[in-house]
Amino acid sequence: MPRYYEDKVEGGACAGVKEDLGACLLQSACVLQEGKSPRQCLKEGYCRALQYSFFECKRSMLDTRSRFRGRKGY
Repeated sequence: MPRYYEDKVEGGACAGVKEDLGACLLQSACVLQEGKSPRQCLKEGYCRALQYSFFECKRSMLDTRSRFRGRKGY
């Protein structure tokens, strides 16, 4: 779920997706119960939808068509 903060300054183009991905990984059963690092859990396939959204947001920053369509993400 996206999080919106009124009192927080903008962190960049994909800051919202990045923050949600980090929160998803830290709250996953892989980190909490198995004690693995968030990087290991990401490689195992946890929070795959947010990882893909973050990838698409970063890719849209390099895409020349995004000048007209706008960046993806929130």
